[in-house]
Amino acid sequence: QVQLVESGGGLVQPGGSLRLSCAASGLTFAFGFYAMSWYRQAPGTERELVAISTSAGGITKYADSVKGRFTISRDNAKNTVYLQMNSLKSEDTAVYYCYAQEYKNEFWGQGTQVTVSS
Repeated sequence: QVQLVESGGGLVQPGGSLRLSCAASGLTFAFGFYAMSWYRQAPGTERELVAISTSAGGITKYADSVKGRFTISRDNAKNTVYLQMNSLKSEDTAVYYCYAQEYKNEFWGQGTQVTVSS
C-alpha cells in the first residue's frame, strides 16, 4: 500500500520560513522513477500546482506565485521530497499536498496545513 506522509506544516509569521517533507513508502518502483510535486488548496479555491520535480533529468518547475521563494528538492535514498518555503506571505496559507506520479500511477498525501499570519 502506497503512503505519502507530509509533515512540517504549521503557523508562521509573514516573512518566515517552513520546510515541508513528504516521505513515501510502499512504492512499486524506485522513488527516483516518480515525478514528485507539491500542490496546495486554500479554502474556496481549486487545488493548484506549486512545484514539481521530474523523475528524469531532475528538472524543477514552479508556479509563478512562488518562484524565487520556494524550492523543491528530493532525496531518492530516503524516498523523500521537500519543499523549502521562504518569505512566506498570507496568501500562501493553504493545505499543502504531496503528489507522486509514475506513468498512469498517481498517489496523494493527506495534506499538511500551512498558515501564514501575524
